[in-house]
Amino acid sequence: MVQYRHPHLDASFAALSDTTRRGVLEQLGRSDASITELAEKFHMTLTGMKKHVGVLEQAGLVTTEKVGRVRTCKLGLRRLEEEAAWIERYRQVWDARFDELDKVVEELKQKEKADGQKKRE
Repeated sequence: MVQYRHPHLDASFAALSDTTRRGVLEQLGRSDASITELAEKFHMTLTGMKKHVGVLEQAGLVTTEKVGRVRTCKLGLRRLEEEAAWIERYRQVWDARFDELDKVVEELKQKEKADGQKKRE
């Protein structure tokens, strides 16, 4: 089995795989929020939201700061450049494959058209 060693990618994609966590990132992109505010917005328990924030925090996508009894969340310092570069590499591979497929389809269309004209003659 092939082993890839990209812990940042693994943590980021795992964090981003959940709809709620993506929503939390979008919300924090607009403004910082407490865990209580996030839990209310997403109709979750505080415990559930703490777990989601913990996953995002481990991936470096969110930071939290506790002041008194309130834990405030904000976007982390990671900007997903490594993840974007990884996705871009595969986008380029797939674009090239689709370009080749387009060529094959076009060749088949031309051949079919030529074969149709030969039959009429």
